[in-house]
This record gives sequence, C-alpha cells and structure tokens, in this order.
Amino acid sequence: MSDNHLFPVFFKVDRLNVLVVGGGHVGHEKVSALLSNCPTASLTIVATEFRPELTALVKDYPHVEMVQKPFSCGDLFGKDLVIAATNDHDLNVTIWEKARSCKVLINVADTPDLCDFYLGSVVQKGNLKIAISTNGKSPTIAKRLKQVLQECLPDSLDAVLEKLHLIRNRLSGDFAAKVAKLNALTDVLVEEETHKH
Repeated sequence: MSDNHLFPVFFKVDRLNVLVVGGGHVGHEKVSALLSNCPTASLTIVATEFRPELTALVKDYPHVEMVQKPFSCGDLFGKDLVIAATNDHDLNVTIWEKARSCKVLINVADTPDLCDFYLGSVVQKGNLKIAISTNGKSPTIAKRLKQVLQECLPDSLDAVLEKLHLIRNRLSGDFAAKVAKLNALTDVLVEEETHKH
C-alpha cells in the first residue's frame, strides 16, 4: 500500500469563497497560485499589512477583496476554504482551530500537520492540468518535477484535447464503444513508450 493517502481533487474555485489570512510573502505566493489557476476566483484576503506586490497583483481582479484588520472568527463566515499564511505560528494555529470548529477546510502554509488539503505544484498546457504532490514531504521535488513535465509535454497537447473533445461528441454507440474508439485514436500517445520496453 502507498503511504500517500491523499485523494486528488480539482476545486472549481470560482464557485467557492476562499479566505486567505496573511498579506506577506507567503500570502502573496498563495494568492498568486490561486489566481494563476483561476483568475475569477472569489478571494477575501485578511491581514494587518499587505505587501506592495500583493496589492499590485490583485488590483485587476474584481473578485478579490482585501480587508486590512486582524483575523477574527467572523472572517470564516460563508467561507469554503481557508489558507492561513501569516508569519505568526500561534495565530496560524488559532486560525486552524477556528476553521476546524466551523467545519471549513484549511491549509496552514508550511505546516503539513495542520492541512486538510495541499496546494500542489501545477503543470498546465491549455486544458490539460496536472497537479503534483509529495504528501507534504518535499515541495522542492514537486517544483522540479513541474519543470520537467512543463518542458516535456508538447504545447500541441491542447489542440489534441480539443479535437478529441469534438470527436467524442460526434461518436455514436454506447459508452464502451466510445471508449474503445477513443482508446484506438490515442494509442499513438503511448505506443512509442511501449516500443521502448
């Protein structure tokens, strides 16, 4: 059995309300990751201070609200996900405790034991998105793998996806027949690797 028991999911962040607590370097990193994956994400950022880089980043995103104040329990109201990204360990633990009591999923930056979910390294080629997790063991390895995959996967993959989507919509027959046809069409993606072995 694998030691990694994480269940990978992809959140439709534009349908969720996300709270980020922290306006420093880590907060900027998390907000940047969220917005790069979903520019229409609905975010509320609560912090006593905001880095200029963070303020500059979010100014063109109307779904992002910046609230300059200390964290309070009321900030969790109506939120679906929380990311605690302050440089105050005790405050991060407090946010975690409050989120847990409110049944809100939380990620405490750089503290795997206080995370209900991780933000993995992401590889994207158009509609294709691959998330990489090392189960919180080594974000550095995840970032390196991201670099490798980003370079190895051809940009043309997105065009292939679009064509297969059109073909799938035009295929007749039952589910099994459609799967068989699509498998035959995509054999080329794996046959080179098969011939190597």
